[in-house]
Amino acid sequence: MKKVVKFGGSSLASAGQFKKVGDIIRADAARRYVVPSAPGKRFSADTKVTDMLYDCYRTAVAGKDFSQKLKNIKDRYQEIIDGLALNLSLEQEFDKIEEQFRAKAGEDYAASRGEYLNGIVMANYLGYTYIDAAEVIFFDENGNFLDEKTDEVLSHRLSEEEHAVIPGFYGSKPDGSVKTFSRGGSDITGSIVAKAVHADVYENWTDVSGFLVTDPKIVENPEVISTITYRELRELSYMGATVLHEDSIFPLRKEGIPIHVLNTNAPEDPGTMIVENTCSKPHFTITGIAGKKGFAAVTIEKSMMNTEIGFGRKVLQVFEENGISFEHTPSGIDTMTVFVHQKEFEEKEQSIIAGLHRAVQPDSIDLESDLALVAIVGRGMRRTRGTAGRIFSALAHAHVNVKMIDQGSSELNIIVGVENRDFEATIKAIYDIFVTAQL
Repeated sequence: MKKVVKFGGSSLASAGQFKKVGDIIRADAARRYVVPSAPGKRFSADTKVTDMLYDCYRTAVAGKDFSQKLKNIKDRYQEIIDGLALNLSLEQEFDKIEEQFRAKAGEDYAASRGEYLNGIVMANYLGYTYIDAAEVIFFDENGNFLDEKTDEVLSHRLSEEEHAVIPGFYGSKPDGSVKTFSRGGSDITGSIVAKAVHADVYENWTDVSGFLVTDPKIVENPEVISTITYRELRELSYMGATVLHEDSIFPLRKEGIPIHVLNTNAPEDPGTMIVENTCSKPHFTITGIAGKKGFAAVTIEKSMMNTEIGFGRKVLQVFEENGISFEHTPSGIDTMTVFVHQKEFEEKEQSIIAGLHRAVQPDSIDLESDLALVAIVGRGMRRTRGTAGRIFSALAHAHVNVKMIDQGSSELNIIVGVENRDFEATIKAIYDIFVTAQL
């Protein structure tokens, strides 16, 4: 059995955390390939190493003395090395970093050094082979990820290694310069490595015990989801739920590799399994609740709209021409509403209104701002009658006025539109009716 294990920044913030990670890896012989992030915060007021690197590099580019800032980063790593009692020196690496900072090697290079150095420490600590991600993960000259070339090179390289550490977050362009994924991109590296070695499981170790039903900032101690499908995760991630980098899902889904989200600080917790599909019935009717604030609704009203061929296309074309993407388009016989991100819409508001008048000659256009969208997601909703009714009932009881409800044809999710001020109350009410009431 082969497992690829990725550890986030909070899991590797100190020597003490490194030791926990070492114990986890050694506890299972299948954990053969390790993808580390850069050291994160040791405590709430601390600074992540990646942010320290950005700051140090920008100081260097500004032509100011950055020696103390670089020393602070060096001290962070030395603290870990000393705490692990390793016979390891990073002096040469830091000399090269200083040289490259003076040469203005780029912010991607600067940001990537956190993972690069942490990978060296991890490989030394575990006694695993260290593979620089720049040698096996590739981007084209425009910064687009080259998945086929990466998979071919990485598969071949790892076939020769029984155990290896591959730092996350970055790769290289054809000219040899470093290119990073977007922030949180170590998740993507982990999934790429899992695909390359045809892993049985990709374990993503973080500081939470799996994927929570909803945001713990809104609902105190929400339940952990034991099993979630890729489709459910996609719906929740899109609406703002974050445990994994969204782009990390696709390489694994393509290969049917399950993801196991686990807690470094509580390794005995079962965590969450993310799978392609499953026969197991969910514990609750819903799998998760997620949402976002900051939407506006544009309602176009026109008598006999439903008989006018191409009406919807003309409306959406106006938004397209103004560079505005839409979220949802609920409609009635004589009305069509387009939900958009309010901040983007406000910049083009009058241009869009004028465009709609020219395109479809509406009877009226109504605007409503400061709205939130909440997604209730779950494969269990297909087999359960009255889900929408229970949502309406719960929200009415919480004195929340529903502005919109939209259910996808897959019956996997229901989207509810409410006022921004009712966002938290909406999530709490839905959680209570579907989770708390079933406990």
